[in-house]
Amino acid sequence: MQRLMIADSSDVVRTVAKRILSELGFLVAEAGSDREALIGCQAEMPAILIVDAGLEGALDLISRVKALPEAKRVRIYYCVIEADLKKMMLGKRAGADDFLLKPFDRKILAAVFGAYAAAA
Repeated sequence: MQRLMIADSSDVVRTVAKRILSELGFLVAEAGSDREALIGCQAEMPAILIVDAGLEGALDLISRVKALPEAKRVRIYYCVIEADLKKMMLGKRAGADDFLLKPFDRKILAAVFGAYAAAA
């Protein structure tokens, strides 16, 4: 089972995403802050990290996770509300591998992450 972490300040978003992603076969960890996410990644690096653009310190979190020795294994998704090119480029420069648009639902998460879960 692959580990996935979702870093989002919204309890509701984390709960819904965790339920859907767990059903897809991921072992899901939650982080409500950038600090909590970094500590979690230092303890056990997930295969996938979803970072909400609205999370305070999101770009710094991405940079700091990418600087960790185990960072070669993690795929980071920067989660944005709209396809804002400037915001997306900031995420890419910080080290994000890909993007995820909010709001997401079961269909979107299954399409994006289903192949990862199946490969585990």
